[in-house]
Amino acid sequence: MDNLITSLTEITGTIAGYAWGIPSIVLLVGTGLYLSIRLRGIQFRGFRHATNLVQGKYDKVDDPGEVTHFQALSTALSATIGTGNIAGVATAITLGGPGAVFWMWITALVGMATKYASCTLAVKYRYLHPNGEVSGGPMYTLRDGLGMPKLGAAFAVFTLIASFGIGNMVQANSVVDGIGFILPELAGYKTTLGVIMGIAVGLVIIGGIKRIARVASTIVPFMAVAYILASLTILVMNFTAIPEALWTIINHALNPWAAGGGAVGAAIQYGVARGVFSNESGLGSAPMAHAAARTSEPVREGLVAMLGPFIDTLIICTMTALVIVIVGAWGDARPEELTGAALSAYAFSQVLGDFGGWVVGFGLMFFAYSTIIAWSYYGDRSAEFLFGEKAVLPYRIIYIVLVVVGASVPLQLVWNFADIANIFMAAPNLISLILLAGVVKKLSDDYFEKDF
Repeated sequence: MDNLITSLTEITGTIAGYAWGIPSIVLLVGTGLYLSIRLRGIQFRGFRHATNLVQGKYDKVDDPGEVTHFQALSTALSATIGTGNIAGVATAITLGGPGAVFWMWITALVGMATKYASCTLAVKYRYLHPNGEVSGGPMYTLRDGLGMPKLGAAFAVFTLIASFGIGNMVQANSVVDGIGFILPELAGYKTTLGVIMGIAVGLVIIGGIKRIARVASTIVPFMAVAYILASLTILVMNFTAIPEALWTIINHALNPWAAGGGAVGAAIQYGVARGVFSNESGLGSAPMAHAAARTSEPVREGLVAMLGPFIDTLIICTMTALVIVIVGAWGDARPEELTGAALSAYAFSQVLGDFGGWVVGFGLMFFAYSTIIAWSYYGDRSAEFLFGEKAVLPYRIIYIVLVVVGASVPLQLVWNFADIANIFMAAPNLISLILLAGVVKKLSDDYFEKDF
C-alpha cells in the first residue's frame, strides 16, 4: 500500500508540474491582466464602492436571491480563507522560496478583476428556481451566455472532482497536520479526527446555502480577526524586521542571483499555483456562491466578490508569509520534517510560544471547516447542473465520507491532486471570461453611469 501511495504521489506530482507550467500561468495571470486593462482597473476604482456594498448600504429585501452581499462574500471567503492561508503559504515558501509570495500578490491583484468579471456574469446568467432558490456559476454562463452547454458541463464535471480535492481532502488533511503539531498525542488518530469532522460537516451542508451562509458569516469574521490579531502581534513585536522581510520576498522573486539557479521559475510556479489555491481567482468556484446574492444588479455582486482576493491573499496570506520569513523558518533554517500547516504553527510558536501554535491550530480547524462546508455547495450545484436535484443528496453523502479519507492520506499526494483539479476547472471559466469581457464592460459602464 505504501508503495502504491508513493507511486501515485510521484505520478500526480509530475502531472501537476506540467499542469502548472508556463502556459497555465500565462493564461491565469494574463486573463486577469487583460480584464484589469479592459475594465480600466476596476479593482482600484471600484474598491470604495465595494466596501459600501458589503456594509449593506444598497441592500433591498425584495431583490431576487437567497443571501445578503455580506453573507455571499462570507460564504465565498469561507471557501478561500483556509489551508491556503496557513498551509498553502508555507508550502509555497518551502517549494519556491520567499519569492513565491510576491507572485501570490500579483495573482491576487489581477485576480480581483478576474473575480469581478466572473461573479458579475454569474449573477447575470443565474437561474432562479420557482421556489426562490438560485443556481449559478460558470456552467450557466457558458451554457446561457455563450451557447456552449458541453463546455458548461465540462466545467461542472471538473468542479465536482475539484470539490473532493481542494475543498475537502486538502482541508481535512491540513487540519490533522496542524492538530498533530500542537497535540502530538492525537497525531495517531487521523481517522477518528476525520470522522468527527465528517459529522460536523454533515450537520451543516444538509441545510443547503442558507445554513452554510449563516454558519460561514459567523465563523469567518471571528476567526479571520483572531488570526490577524495574532499575526499583527508578532509583526508589531518584530516591526524593525518587516522591511528586510519584504525585501527578501521581492529580491527572491525577481533576482536570480539572490534566489539561485532555477529558483525564480519555481517561485513563479508555486506562487501562482498557491495564490490561485488561496483566493481561487479564475477557478470559477466563488461565482456559484455569489450568484445566490440578493441583488438585481450583477455589477454590485461582482464588486463585492473582488474584495475576496484582497482580504484572503493580500492581507491574511501576507501576514502568514511575513511571520515565516521574519522568524527565519525557510531555506536551510527550516526544520526538515515540517511542511504545510505544521511549518506555519512552528513559525508562530517561535515568537508566541505554545500560544502561537494553538492560534494556528485552531485557526486552521475553523478555516478548513468553513472551507469544507462552502465547497460542498459548489459541488452540489455542479451535481444538480449535471444530473438534476436527485443527485444532490448522494453527492453530499460521498462528500462527507471523503472528509474521513482526506484526513488519513499523505499531504503531498492531496496537494498534487488539488493542483491538477484546479487547472482543469479554471480552463473553461477563463474561456468564458475572455469571450464575454465585452458584456462585463458594458454592464460596468452602464452601472457606474448611475447616480448613487
